[in-house]
Amino acid sequence: MPKGYFGNFGGQFVSELLMPALEELEKAFAHFRRDLNFQREFRYLLKTYAGRPSLLYKAENLSKLWQARVYLKREDLLHTGSHKINNCLGQVLLAKKMSKKRIIAETGAGQHGVATATAAALMKIPCKIYMGEEDLRRQALNGFRMRLLGAEVEGVGGEKGTLRDAVNEALRDWSRTVGETHYVIGSVIGPHPFPSLVRYFQSVIGREARVQILRAERSLPDAIFACVGGGSNAIGIFSAFLKDKQVELIGAEAGGLSPRPGENAASLTLGRPGILQGSLTYLLQDEEGIVHEVHSVSAGLDYPGVGPEHAYLYEKKRARYVAISDQEALSAFALLSREEGILPALESSHAVAAAQKWREKCKKKNPLMIINLSGRGDKDVAEVQRLLEEKQK
Repeated sequence: MPKGYFGNFGGQFVSELLMPALEELEKAFAHFRRDLNFQREFRYLLKTYAGRPSLLYKAENLSKLWQARVYLKREDLLHTGSHKINNCLGQVLLAKKMSKKRIIAETGAGQHGVATATAAALMKIPCKIYMGEEDLRRQALNGFRMRLLGAEVEGVGGEKGTLRDAVNEALRDWSRTVGETHYVIGSVIGPHPFPSLVRYFQSVIGREARVQILRAERSLPDAIFACVGGGSNAIGIFSAFLKDKQVELIGAEAGGLSPRPGENAASLTLGRPGILQGSLTYLLQDEEGIVHEVHSVSAGLDYPGVGPEHAYLYEKKRARYVAISDQEALSAFALLSREEGILPALESSHAVAAAQKWREKCKKKNPLMIINLSGRGDKDVAEVQRLLEEKQK
């Protein structure tokens, strides 16, 4: 397999200006992933600062309701409220070892922005976050949190600006400042080595989950569920089970309002291959290759592409991807809140909905399931309240 590719997907489709920075990052990553001092420092931060290992919790009420054994991988309990802190601590630590003077990042729902700002504050490196104007409106709390942490936050893309606009602006910034800046990409997207780099830092989720479920049930799960926007939390948990063919891997994409262009963000279930922001992957585009506008009730899934490894797993049929509508996600948000006293992020609610639909069709008695709860829903409460009040009018 060519370097930087997952089957036919991946690569480095970027400006010549960025190639030296990507080559520098690739060399640094190859060196420090083998460096014992770096590994010890990273593991120490994950344990004492982020709060790992995260719990694998048996959701007893949901298990009874679904007549299944349902476990939640509780990434929502980590510092900053999501799995994003795993990758951000790793990348900002790497940037510090590379003597970078500045950190930039894109963010959708704001969880990656908050985690990047947190890691940059901890390691005393100036930080700038790009976030779509629409996402800033939906996630005003996270915008404020980033500023409290000392980051500069810039809204981009006009009043409809979302994650794609934020990535574009971050790439432009990086092109101008490659010598001093490290770009902390928040998902398994973008040019090589980012999909492999982010996968590496997020793979701790799957390693922990595998040990925990074997300890709890003495069996591998029948199915694992995770939401997929760019796809970092999903790759993180899927990675430890890829060789176990008996374990179904199911990614929940943003089905939005409908399958019509512009009303969803389901890149794998409704898209086709093309080049987006540095890599060859599946994306939502028209016949002329113009990238569609996208929509999701969850800002973190509001992206027209997907990580190239997910595109590879989709074509190899090792993982299955389903589109979950806004309404299904909102219903799952309410269900988990009511049944377990846990408010999931709207992104994670897509995974809960996918698990519920899978269980309804599964013929196996008392199946064993893991849902990756990638983040907590505090950030989404105001938006959910607004949507429910609109629906009642």
